[in-house]
Amino acid sequence: MSRAMTRKEIEEKLITRTWQDEAFKQELLNNPRGAFEKEGITLPESIKVTVVEESPNSLYLVLPKKPSETAELSDAELESVAGGAVPQSINPWKCMPMYV
Repeated sequence: MSRAMTRKEIEEKLITRTWQDEAFKQELLNNPRGAFEKEGITLPESIKVTVVEESPNSLYLVLPKKPSETAELSDAELESVAGGAVPQSINPWKCMPMYV
């Protein structure tokens, strides 16, 4: 049984495909759910998908869901915090590209 892909892995897969295939890019922009399914990614119907394309003159800021203040960290997350790192689950900036 294969493991579920992380959000980061899904994003990387889809972005890489759009850079290689203009037709897929247009489908992802026009019919995101269908494009996800073509890549073997099934999302619950309750999930709304919006895809936008950045241009040199645009910047989109996506506000992540606020972490629960009472959420408990997993053992792995506790271990990473003990080493001084912030867990991926509460660090929305970890995968963001830097703009200089």
